[in-house]
Amino acid sequence: MKYFYFLILLFPFSSVIAQPNCEAYKYYGDTLKYEACKKAMGIKGHYQFSKEYQTLLDESIEIDPTFDYAYWAKSIAYLKSGDFVTWKKLIDKAVEYNPKEHLGYRGWCRYQFFRDYKGAIRDIEKLDNFVDYDIGQSQNGTYHLNIAKGLCYKAIGEKEKAIAILEKQIKLNEQENFIGANDYLHLGVLYLETEKFEKAIELFIKQSENNELAENQYYLALTYKKLDNLNEYKSCLEKAKELYIAGKKMSDPYSNPMDKIYLENIENEIKTAYKNGYN
Repeated sequence: MKYFYFLILLFPFSSVIAQPNCEAYKYYGDTLKYEACKKAMGIKGHYQFSKEYQTLLDESIEIDPTFDYAYWAKSIAYLKSGDFVTWKKLIDKAVEYNPKEHLGYRGWCRYQFFRDYKGAIRDIEKLDNFVDYDIGQSQNGTYHLNIAKGLCYKAIGEKEKAIAILEKQIKLNEQENFIGANDYLHLGVLYLETEKFEKAIELFIKQSENNELAENQYYLALTYKKLDNLNEYKSCLEKAKELYIAGKKMSDPYSNPMDKIYLENIENEIKTAYKNGYN
């Protein structure tokens, strides 16, 4: 089965949201936006932190203060540099002038970088209400935005709602034969946390078949522990350690993914197993 596992780094964000077609503005008679667009396209080849890059976008905005692309492109450097206040002002302008294009991006950034779960939910749900087509993937390509929304609901304590959202989107993903890299893992952890242990095992096995991770074996071990299957518990912990050391673990260059674990977690659980005589 294929799974959606692109890792589109933050740095080439400008290639993720498509550049506007300036000629389309000209075709529809919007000469102001056409000129603003042509000016903005001058950023190609310039470093995002450079004076030239920012100046060209400022000039584009001066031509047409409603040209959303210029605000979005300008905001990238501020997100990278950690100036989140300026980033927020700029991306809010982009959303104001073109919500369909930028709500998903802003919602994902709220989730990934700021842990603003309620804000992310609002943006993703608002986008879903705006459009009559699939709302698409997260900015880094790892998650469908509905999966991200479900994880946000988990983060604010609404686990049953999170489960319903993940179940629905995973079913849709399966129909397209296009499963997210961590989808089964996250749903499995939710089942574990809500004491649906058999369902959790089913999802962790599916995760193993699609994209085996140290986290997957770790949570599978905890599930077997809950069911007093101590042989499988210990075996999965050993597999989790092997996978972690081999680098087969959840990763993100800019934030810690939800349900991520560390080698210390595995080793502490192994120590607990031996201390309690699970040999």
